[in-house]
Amino acid sequence: MKRAKYLLTPLIIILLFFLAVGSSLSCTLLPDIQLPPPPSPPPQTPAPVNPDWTLSPGKSDAPLLPSIAEVVAQVRPSVTAISTEVITYDIFNRPSTQEGAGSGWIIDEDGLIVTNNHVIEGARSITVTLVDGRTFPASIVGTDALTDLAVLKIDATNLAKANIGSSSQLVVGDWLVAIGNALGQGISAKEGIVSRLGVSITVAPGQTLADLVETSAAINPGNSGGPLVNMAGEVIGITSVKIVTVEVEGIGYAISIDSAAPIIQELVRSGYVTRPWLGVVLTNADQWLAARYRLAVNTGVFITEVASGSPADKAGLKPQDVIVGFGDHEITNVGELIQAIHNSQVDQEVEITFWRGDTKMTTLATLAESPPPG
Repeated sequence: MKRAKYLLTPLIIILLFFLAVGSSLSCTLLPDIQLPPPPSPPPQTPAPVNPDWTLSPGKSDAPLLPSIAEVVAQVRPSVTAISTEVITYDIFNRPSTQEGAGSGWIIDEDGLIVTNNHVIEGARSITVTLVDGRTFPASIVGTDALTDLAVLKIDATNLAKANIGSSSQLVVGDWLVAIGNALGQGISAKEGIVSRLGVSITVAPGQTLADLVETSAAINPGNSGGPLVNMAGEVIGITSVKIVTVEVEGIGYAISIDSAAPIIQELVRSGYVTRPWLGVVLTNADQWLAARYRLAVNTGVFITEVASGSPADKAGLKPQDVIVGFGDHEITNVGELIQAIHNSQVDQEVEITFWRGDTKMTTLATLAESPPPG
C-alpha cells in the first residue's frame, strides 16, 4: 500500500503538468474572432426645395472705388505742417521747452491758415511748413477755445488755397480723406468713410464740441487742424479729436465746415468770437464748498468772482452765490450753465435762480456781448 501510494503521487503530478501545458497551448493558439460591423443605414437623399433655382450673377456695372490719389494731389498743396514750442515747468518750477506738431490748411492766397486752437494754445513760437518745404514764422490772427478753432497768418502770397464744401451734403458711407502732418513726420493721407453725423463730445469741463463728423479715417497725433475732404477735394471738416483707448480703433472726429465757417470768418474779421456774456468766474459746488461756506446745497454752480459792471453784477449776483437755475434750465454744473448762456442771445433777459446761504432767490440778468479776450 505504501509503494502504491508513492507511485500514485508522481503520476498525479505528471498528469496535472500535462493538463496545464495543454491548456496553455490551447489558449495561445486560438485565433481572434472579430464580429463584422453592423451594416450602415442607406444614405438619405434630401428632397429638392426648388429644382429650377439658379444663383443670380452680380451686377457688372457696380461702381469702382474713387481715386484717392487724384484727391490728395488736388488738396495736398494747401495743407501745412505746424510746429510749436511751449514752455513748461516741472514740480520745482524749472522751465523746459516742449515741442508740438499739428496741421493746418490755407484759406487765403495771402497766408491765412486754419488750425485747431489746441494745436497753438500757449505756444511761444509757431512755425508753418508748406508742402514745397518753405517755412515761415506764424502769428495768431484769432482763436476760439470753445470751438477749438484758430486762424494763423504767414508772410507769403500766391499760395494754393483749399476749396470749401458743405458738410450738410454728407451721408453716412461717403468716402473721405484726412490729410495732415501725422506724427509730425510730414503731410500724409488716410482714407475712410463718414461713420456718423451730428456727433457731440465733451472734451473738457464746460466745452462740448458739437456737429462733429465721425470718420473711420485714421487720425493720429499731428493730424489736428488738418482738412477732412470729400471726393471732390473740398474741405468738409477740420480734424480735431479722436477716442483713444485699448478697445477702440478707427474713430476720429472733425468739426463740420458748416459750423466752423462762421467762426473762422469772425476770427478773421475781429480776432475773436462774440457771444452772450454773464460776467462770472465759476466752479462746481460740492460737499467741501458747502461745508466751508455753510451752503444750503452741494450741487449747482458756485460763483467765485463777479466782473464789475457785468450783467451778473447789475443783477445783484455776488461771490459765494450758487446758481441752480438759468431760464428754463436746471443747472447742476459749470458745463450746463456755460452751454445755457451760449445758447442764449445778446441783450436777452433771463431769470437766474440761486442760493445765498440758506435762502433761495431769483433775479433777472440781461446778457451782454462778450468783451475781447484779455
